[in-house]
Amino acid sequence: MKYISVFFLVFFLMRCKNDTADLIIKNANIYAVDTTYANANAIAIKDGLIVHIGSEAEMESYAGKQTEMIDAGGNFVMPGFIEGHGHYSGLGYSLINLNFLTSKSWEEIVSAVGKKAKESKPGEWIIGRGWHQEKWDSIPKQNMYNYPYHYTLSEVSPDNPVLLYHASGHSVYANQKAMELAGVNKETPNPVGGEIVRNDQGEAIGVFEERAMGILGSKFGEYQASLDQAKLDSIWYQAVFAAEAECLKKGVTSFQDAGSRFDELEKYEKLAKDGKMKVRLWAMARHPAKVLDGKVTNYKRVNVGNNFYTCNAIKSEVDGALGAFGAWLLEPYTDKPGFKGQNTTDIYDVKKIADMAMASDMQFCVHAIGDRANRVVLDIYEGVMGQNPDKKDLRWRIEHAQHLNPSDIPRFRKNGIIASMQGIHCTSDAPFVVKRLGTERAKNGAYPWRSLLDNGVVIANGTDAPVEDVDPIKSFYASVTRKREDSGLVFFAEQSMSRKEAIYSYTLGNAFAAFEEKFKGSLRTGKVADIVILSHDLAKCTDDDILKTKILYTITDGKVRHKL
Repeated sequence: MKYISVFFLVFFLMRCKNDTADLIIKNANIYAVDTTYANANAIAIKDGLIVHIGSEAEMESYAGKQTEMIDAGGNFVMPGFIEGHGHYSGLGYSLINLNFLTSKSWEEIVSAVGKKAKESKPGEWIIGRGWHQEKWDSIPKQNMYNYPYHYTLSEVSPDNPVLLYHASGHSVYANQKAMELAGVNKETPNPVGGEIVRNDQGEAIGVFEERAMGILGSKFGEYQASLDQAKLDSIWYQAVFAAEAECLKKGVTSFQDAGSRFDELEKYEKLAKDGKMKVRLWAMARHPAKVLDGKVTNYKRVNVGNNFYTCNAIKSEVDGALGAFGAWLLEPYTDKPGFKGQNTTDIYDVKKIADMAMASDMQFCVHAIGDRANRVVLDIYEGVMGQNPDKKDLRWRIEHAQHLNPSDIPRFRKNGIIASMQGIHCTSDAPFVVKRLGTERAKNGAYPWRSLLDNGVVIANGTDAPVEDVDPIKSFYASVTRKREDSGLVFFAEQSMSRKEAIYSYTLGNAFAAFEEKFKGSLRTGKVADIVILSHDLAKCTDDDILKTKILYTITDGKVRHKL
């Protein structure tokens, strides 16, 4: 008996030593997503993983002298939000450059640029993003399709080239100096897949849509190439860490980056290997087909740096954005008669990239907003999948899938296609969607979440940051109410998600859309401890209280990264 007692004592001491938690969250209202824990109000975490979910009494054996304790105060504890489609470095740049996401007028934008010009050296480029002509309180009299002429912008920045990107990223404002440097005149032709917006006299008013942006972008690229590479890298890291901080503040613990260059992917991988990432990043490689060919597999990575970095997907696009008249439609725009949008990437190239993705066992993710764009992508997917019947569970994605012909909705489920959509786009775009599409198309096919879900389609949710604020609370609210928080305008409420569906779309649904559901997206023993504590119960609180919800704690890898 003596030896047995000693054995059990040693066993107990070893168990205590081995199982002592690094962090325990107690007094918690736990929402696990994919299961229900009876009488559970506490979570034990060790080495970045959830080791136990149960009662506070059960946590006593996991508590040690070094264990950090968080009293959740009865608040809502759920898996960290996963941003299902955003632009990581783009979000960062929007935070350190001029940001017009909340601007209400052209005059406000001009004033900000004028102030920046006074602070800048002659010849320095001024970059900004976030304007949207359909969201201003008023439009100057001199305009084309609600785009003001560049004159007042050029007046306040005579010595500095200016590029101001649309919120969507699918058009850009340029001032006179930038257009002069790019050699833009009346004879400059529209590129395939883009348009230089001109007045009745054929003069460029300053707006360049879709592929026409490259006329200015190439000149800005030359300017950047003249700068010190170390300085450019420093700015990039500044932007990325700004994005990270913004995500953690907003409760985002993982971010699905919708397209990065090879050089950025290399930097992300190094950050992960060096243990310098606090937000998990799942990235899509994005280059033209000729650049990707023979090279993309060199950048394929899975779960680098303790599951903080993965690149196992390729990004392409077939059209632009609705707000910039770039969405590729089956029928013409209601407010631009005869015009059906832009096909921005040659379909042959998209098919070529699809073949690369299939051959390399990488996910393929294609930007498609208009109903014609979505149909074309579905056709491409079906064709390539039909040629490779042995390959199953591909989880290829359509990024945005905003405007669908109802007849195409069942094709998503049939082919296992993920609809990677952004809840906030619905309410953000609501004021002009009917104007662009007409009532019938808007009602039957715009942001059709209910129709997709009822057809068994997995929806991945997000914000498309920096197109929108990366805040998942606002996007969640839009997903379940389809109501604008400012005006109260409701956009076809019959297509809303339920609370359960919306939470799933922002957690386990997004994890599934990236083949990461086995280690994150829900609260289970053995999964990573990526957790948020919220001030309101998203599953039960009133609609109004959703918008009052605060991020009290953000935890990734078992470590507190943000505390209110």
